[in-house]
Amino acid sequence: MAVLKPFRGIRPPAVIAPKLASRPYDVLNSEEAREEARDNEYSLLHIIKPEIDLDPDIDIHSEEVYNKARKNYEKYLEKGWLIRDENENLYIYAQTMDGKTQYGLVGCASVEDYMCGIIKKHELTRPDKEEDRMKHVRINNANIEPVFFTYPAVKEIDLIVEDFVNSNEPVYDFVADDGVGHHFWVIEDKKIIKNLTDLFNKIPATYVADGHHRTAAAALVGNEKKRDNPAHTGEEEYNFFLAVHFPDNQLSIMDYNRVVKDLNGMTAEEFLEELNKNFLLVSKGRDIYKPEHLHNFSLYLEGTWYSLTARKGTYNDEDPIEVLDVTILTRQVLDSLLGITDLRRSTRIDFVGGIRGLAELKRRVDSGEMKAAFALFPVTLKQLIDIADSDNIMPPKTTWFEPKLRSGLVVHSLD
Repeated sequence: MAVLKPFRGIRPPAVIAPKLASRPYDVLNSEEAREEARDNEYSLLHIIKPEIDLDPDIDIHSEEVYNKARKNYEKYLEKGWLIRDENENLYIYAQTMDGKTQYGLVGCASVEDYMCGIIKKHELTRPDKEEDRMKHVRINNANIEPVFFTYPAVKEIDLIVEDFVNSNEPVYDFVADDGVGHHFWVIEDKKIIKNLTDLFNKIPATYVADGHHRTAAAALVGNEKKRDNPAHTGEEEYNFFLAVHFPDNQLSIMDYNRVVKDLNGMTAEEFLEELNKNFLLVSKGRDIYKPEHLHNFSLYLEGTWYSLTARKGTYNDEDPIEVLDVTILTRQVLDSLLGITDLRRSTRIDFVGGIRGLAELKRRVDSGEMKAAFALFPVTLKQLIDIADSDNIMPPKTTWFEPKLRSGLVVHSLD
């Protein structure tokens, strides 16, 4: 059964929390982070993207960069920009976007749960990215950023969270530059903490929604510390890592779309003719067309939008991977027609998160940067859970969760 453990959070004073909280390390590059943290000495980007305080030409994976992360983290602690709570608490982190609020329980997940598969994943991780985050965890001896988990909703947990939120003022409550509201409560009551952990510990599995590399890194570092400690008991803080757990009935997944640079030597007319063999192809003119249901796609090509609906026989409804729209598009279009066989490495394709909207697809094609764009109907959370439960892995760039967690509202120390 899943573990949810209270911990002594390391948090900013309320007055600087909006300035210290930042977007996750992996949603912006070094240049964007440098600009975002400009004139903001509090920004957590100085710890999670420490290269912004060094020469712009530096190798971001050099030891100097990781050492800078540790130095900056120590500075935040010394200056009181991050302060450790006296007792082990649980926390509630809520986010509001477009009028909808989702409520997550912040507590520690178990390294052992990850190792034995109680924490389930749906994406492959890259060893180089794992090692990067492992170095960051090792040198700071802390989980500076949380990972984003989901779990099968439990009514009793929902009611406890709802009652607490309605009865207590948040310690942090602000709207970030992107318009997303962030609200954070501290649960200190031991009885409430016990009720929540007891209920949570009956849940058979949790699921990585966003942050597979951070999850793997945190768990692997914890496992290293276990292996290297002859006196290991299982109670040490390194056996746990920082996670925000959202009930599955409050989350939604956005579309994750594709743009391609060429048509593999075909003219637009030839490409459309080939598409018509496996898809019902309908021209929608110049108005943006958004996919309306599973197995329905949008294509934008030479100023015109098209509806593509996969014909029967091009997918297998009984297979959790084969039925995915990303699989259909990959097999029937990207691979067989365009010759893009490795989505992780090909330079002929790029991926655009749904938060940017379909206008971004149109812009990139109209600019001449890309030749064509494909929009997909979002994967459902049920599909994600079915795939994770069956120990399958989704194709690359399948899920886009929004809003993203803000990093820096709470940190977890490994000692």
